[in-house]
Amino acid sequence: MHKRHFLKATAAITLAAAFGNASAQTPIKFQLDWRFEGPSALFLHPAAKGYFKEAGLDVTIDSGNGSGGTVTRVASGTYDMGFADMAALMEFHANNPDAPNKPVAVMMVYNNTPAAVLALKKSGIQKASDLNGKKLGAPVFDAGRKAFPIFEKANNVSGVQWTAMDPPLRETMLVRGDIDAITGFSFTSLLNLEARGVKAEDVVIMPYSEYGVRLYGNAIIASPKLIAENPAAVKAFLTAFAKGAKEVMASPATGIESVKARDGIINVGLETRRLQLAIDSVVASPDARREGFGRVDPARLSLMASQVSDAFGTKSRINPTAVWNGSLLPDAAALNVLPPARR
Repeated sequence: MHKRHFLKATAAITLAAAFGNASAQTPIKFQLDWRFEGPSALFLHPAAKGYFKEAGLDVTIDSGNGSGGTVTRVASGTYDMGFADMAALMEFHANNPDAPNKPVAVMMVYNNTPAAVLALKKSGIQKASDLNGKKLGAPVFDAGRKAFPIFEKANNVSGVQWTAMDPPLRETMLVRGDIDAITGFSFTSLLNLEARGVKAEDVVIMPYSEYGVRLYGNAIIASPKLIAENPAAVKAFLTAFAKGAKEVMASPATGIESVKARDGIINVGLETRRLQLAIDSVVASPDARREGFGRVDPARLSLMASQVSDAFGTKSRINPTAVWNGSLLPDAAALNVLPPARR
């Protein structure tokens, strides 16, 4: 009799322990750089598949409104981690040297900046030197616009006049002929132009990475507080993310299903293409294959820090070692996520 009571009690304790562990998941608030679009599948898919949960994390993913905002919100503690442009992170560090909680990049996702100059063929703009003296347009916070001085210097461009506008007007103004060219993320602006009736073959695209500007793009960033207090949670996040990202790159159409689940009104065909363009141009780029997914090349990061300091006119010089912490990256096997190179 006593034995049965004992077994019952033991079973109850075991059950409670199991449930206790299940509920004791580390909460992580994560903010994207932009809306729920194709590339956000890289994060939404592992969440939908339960990979973060399996890693002991309770991850909530919110859309964003630009990398600068994501960096600021992780710095303020509103978010624990985020996805943001490396140049925006560097700018925050250099302009807020005394900020107590400066986020750091812990995994490179867009090994190359997606920034590009886009023009319509009918404008006569074919190459970088054709931009001399032309009217360019982009929102003031656009990554390509802010880094344009680096593009200018690399391609001997001068005399450009800028027009600022809200993001939804950028491609419209180009189509209307109000401006000669725009800066923007290549895969976003191209599809926005197509949505306005322009054929892909009528667009000239000058990706920064192919015009002497080898800046890094978006990275996963984390608050130093989280890194100090729970490095295991950061590593678990990166490992679960890598597992999901590998599946998304192998089958973009599958990844888009998780984006559709978060935003039911997306155009599935369009967002699948956007995701594929992002994978081909910046995630599985030749530089990413050379350096290894998730990692950075210290010399290249150092050069970028110097270029961004100059182009953005920051208050202090950017220290490349202060913005990057690669110590929590998963092992090489977990980072082996890139699809086979397209022939």
